Amino acid sequence: MTLDALKDRYTVYKQLMRMDKPIGTLLLLWPTLWGLWIAGNGKPDPLVVLIFVVGTFLMRSAGCVINDYADRHYDMHVERTSQRPFARGAVTEREALWLALALAIISFLLILPLNRLTWLMSVPAVFVAASYPFTKRFFPMPQAYLGIAFSFGIPMAFAALNNHVPALAWLLLVANAFWTVAYDTAYAMADKPDDLKIGIKTSAITFGDHDVTGIMLCHAVFILMMAGIGWQLALGWPFFTALAICLGLIAKQYREIRTRDRGLCFKAFLDNNRVGAVLMAGIVLSYLLK
Repeated sequence: MTLDALKDRYTVYKQLMRMDKPIGTLLLLWPTLWGLWIAGNGKPDPLVVLIFVVGTFLMRSAGCVINDYADRHYDMHVERTSQRPFARGAVTEREALWLALALAIISFLLILPLNRLTWLMSVPAVFVAASYPFTKRFFPMPQAYLGIAFSFGIPMAFAALNNHVPALAWLLLVANAFWTVAYDTAYAMADKPDDLKIGIKTSAITFGDHDVTGIMLCHAVFILMMAGIGWQLALGWPFFTALAICLGLIAKQYREIRTRDRGLCFKAFLDNNRVGAVLMAGIVLSYLLK
């Protein structure tokens, strides 16, 4: 294979893995980091943190490859995805499956230094992540399924650091799942006309005219549950200040999504990275000042 051919494959694989669009990795990473800091009582093992950060990137990349494989007959009909590798015929099905498998294997090798419970929990984590793209064919709320996939790093963080998963970890998972439904429904609103045309199921379609209300209710449950978790952990003023800032950021998103403008809905989705970052800052500062 020539150098130019290798460069071309690298470019295609980078697009399949969404390396040029890190928002998904960040939205997956923030709750994982929340879980690590809470499970580690503000002082998580640096090696474990590094393993989870790299693992988050690899698993999100594998999930994107599987997503494009699952949507290979649909993306060409959606304006936003019409230039993805499968849609323009730049990659084969076999290539994509081998790439996804390689990423999953590397991810598993990465957690070998961790305990047996973490290994066991990686099995349902991989299953949920790999099966999510196919739920859009039949499940009216695939964003709820994505919420589980994007939250599974939380109980895994507790397992890795404490060798058990307390009820608190599952509460944090549920809270994050509501947040995921909120921001991914805003994302789905941007694709709603195309998804209706090709028969894809999303929460934006299921909510119908109540899509904005559904998003804000999910945000509200998320904020209330995080407030309860913060109170239970006695995280103090930095965490609750961060929650107040998040409320302001979510209010700004409401002003954007209520227009149902596709560009503004997508912008609202992207802005959730700030929510995750602000909450992380609140958690870290709370433990530092304890």
